[in-house]
Amino acid sequence: MKNILLMIIFCTVYQKGTAQNYIPILKNNTQLHYVCKLHGQTRTLQLTTETSKEELAFKLETKGVKSKIVMLSEAIKNGNALSFNQGEYAPVLNLKPNETFFMISQSAYQNLVKNNSFVYNNTTYILDKNEDKNGVSIDGKLIDALHVKAKIDETEMWIVKNPEFPLICKIIKNPLGINPTLVKVVD
Repeated sequence: MKNILLMIIFCTVYQKGTAQNYIPILKNNTQLHYVCKLHGQTRTLQLTTETSKEELAFKLETKGVKSKIVMLSEAIKNGNALSFNQGEYAPVLNLKPNETFFMISQSAYQNLVKNNSFVYNNTTYILDKNEDKNGVSIDGKLIDALHVKAKIDETEMWIVKNPEFPLICKIIKNPLGINPTLVKVVD
C-alpha cells in the first residue's frame, strides 16, 4: 500500500512538472537569443526589443552586424509578410506596413487559433495537431507554441501562444535556408 501511495504522489508531481509550459513575454529591453542555421552555417543572433504604441523594434546583433529592424503597429496587427532581412542593408530598417520580423501578426495568429491556418508571404500554413516532439525548450521548460506546416513546401514553424506578440521560436526546412531557434530569453 505504501508503494502505491508513493507511486501516486510521484505521478502527480511529475505531471505537474511536465505540464508547466513557458510563454515568453515581450516588453521593453527583452533580449531574445537565437541560434540560426543560415545556408549551412551556424550563427548566433540577439534581438533586443524596443516597444512603443506606434511600433516594435528589434535591435539586432550578429557576427559583426548591428541593425535596428522596425515594425509598424499596423504590421503587428494585420501584417501578412515575414521579413527575412538579416540587418546588413541599413543601420535602421523600417519594414513595410505589412511586414513583420521574427513574429506573425495578431490577425494571422487569430486565424491560426480560429481556423487552424493562416496565410503569410502567399503561403498557407496549417496547424499540426499531432504530438509535437520537436518543440523548443529554454532552461528545461517547453515553450507553449503552436506547430504549423506550410502547405506548398516542407517549412515548419513553432509560434508562441501569445496573441499580443506571436513570436516565432523555431523554423526548420525553410527553402530560403534561414532556420532560427530561440535558445534564451532575458527579461
